[in-house]
Amino acid sequence: MSEGDFKPKKLGRGLSALLGEKPPQKVGLEKNVETSSSVPIEFLEPGEFQPRTRFDEQEIKALAASISERGILQPILVRPKGERSYEIIAGERRWRAAQIARLREVPILVKDLSNEVVLEAALVENIQRSDLGPLEEAAGYKRLLDEFGYTQDKLAKVIGKSRPHIANTLRLVSLPAPVKILLEEGKITPGHARPLIGLTNAAELAREIANKGLSVRQAEALASKNSPTKPLGAVSRGKRVFKDSNTVALEQSLTNLLGLKVSIATNGERGKISVSFNSLEQLNSVLERLNRAP
Repeated sequence: MSEGDFKPKKLGRGLSALLGEKPPQKVGLEKNVETSSSVPIEFLEPGEFQPRTRFDEQEIKALAASISERGILQPILVRPKGERSYEIIAGERRWRAAQIARLREVPILVKDLSNEVVLEAALVENIQRSDLGPLEEAAGYKRLLDEFGYTQDKLAKVIGKSRPHIANTLRLVSLPAPVKILLEEGKITPGHARPLIGLTNAAELAREIANKGLSVRQAEALASKNSPTKPLGAVSRGKRVFKDSNTVALEQSLTNLLGLKVSIATNGERGKISVSFNSLEQLNSVLERLNRAP
């Protein structure tokens, strides 16, 4: 994908909502005023709140080739850090590619923003491009929660993701290091990794999942055999029913969609979905939604 091909999707509040709708103006660099100009490339440095820790070298080289041919079509968003110094808020890939393309100057859009908004903007931009790995995404969420006092509900609204997605992503932080490495390398997915959370032999099971190429369902079954709890979705007489995080997230998603409590019970690849209602009006509402579905 070339530099000019990217069209951001609407996500959460979006970059425009975070950074303002007003188009850039070519004026002086007064404090608190949005400005657009070109500066020497060495005036820029990576942002402190950049959630990405890994950059695909081949993608950067491809972007550099596009920049060599067309230039940088979208300014790099920065904030002033000192005299002749700017911190990158969004666009570090363009800055890295511009160095490979041997550009002397790069276009920038200067905004004086708080640390909180900077981290929000960096997360939104990277998630829009699907550039973040699951652990990078989780680390970004955790910083907003720990350093800026966000709740998961507020974070879900800002980022444009469901609260179950936020909660499930944050749980990945507690995985042991060997499992995180397999996740970062793409040898297992978050769906494979989540059932392993809390298991003493999680690293061993993760390696088995990766080596055998197990599906998420097979990984869940393997984890349940090694868990002190009942199998996923199993019903025990008078005892608590334990469910995996994916099932809980799906229940919440369906509950939000229908506006009524939804429960899912699974047994291997089989199961049932239950919808609770308190009146005939609520039942009719569900039936109308189902009848309208394509």
